[in-house]
Amino acid sequence: MRVLLIGNGGREHAIAWKLAKSKKLSKLYIAPGNPGTARCGENVPIGATDIGKLISFAKQNKVELAVIGPEDPLSMGIVDAFEKEGIKAFGPSGAAAQLEADRDLRNK
Repeated sequence: MRVLLIGNGGREHAIAWKLAKSKKLSKLYIAPGNPGTARCGENVPIGATDIGKLISFAKQNKVELAVIGPEDPLSMGIVDAFEKEGIKAFGPSGAAAQLEADRDLRNK
């Protein structure tokens, strides 16, 4: 399975490390990734909130699953956008992510 992991933090490093251990994984891309994720897969210089470029990359590279870590692209509706293009995505819908983002703003 070809997977695109989106994000560049410690959470994404841990996810990349675990995904890389799967026997079902044939290719792991991480956008944008970090030096640690580079040991688990291929870092791709596309920002986590650049949804259009991420979808284009996923299509060109026959990505079968997108895993989204950061809250910003989730609240922007990245899961909905990927699924609209026929690419499975792991994460909450934009509306569900927005509930969490709104809660975080109220607590600041």
